Amino acid sequence: MKTCLECGEKIIGREDKKFCSDGCRNAYNNKINKDSTNYMRNINNKLRKNYRILSSLNPEGKAKTTKTKLLSLGFDFQYFTSILNTKTGNTYYFLYDQGYMLLENEFYMLVKKDI
Repeated sequence: MKTCLECGEKIIGREDKKFCSDGCRNAYNNKINKDSTNYMRNINNKLRKNYRILSSLNPEGKAKTTKTKLLSLGFDFQYFTSILNTKTGNTYYFLYDQGYMLLENEFYMLVKKDI
């Protein structure tokens, strides 16, 4: 007799079933996949917020904005997912597929990477 991995109830149905219901399956997977610490959760929230800001300012895949505009929306320059140094000496900071590069006079070029 198989029992549900979440609640321990007896499982009725297919032989390879692991959960008694969708609710138990969801609860079990949410527990496994949740951010394990407040520190991780806070960083992930900052990354998501930065990504949303870049996406909203760059709907066409290429745009310009100012440092003041980014900061006014709550952008945090400490948090990004990768750095791309080009052969021409430019440095792009990326949040997943959304990137930015410092231009002159506190302007930023926003780009979107083709994935």
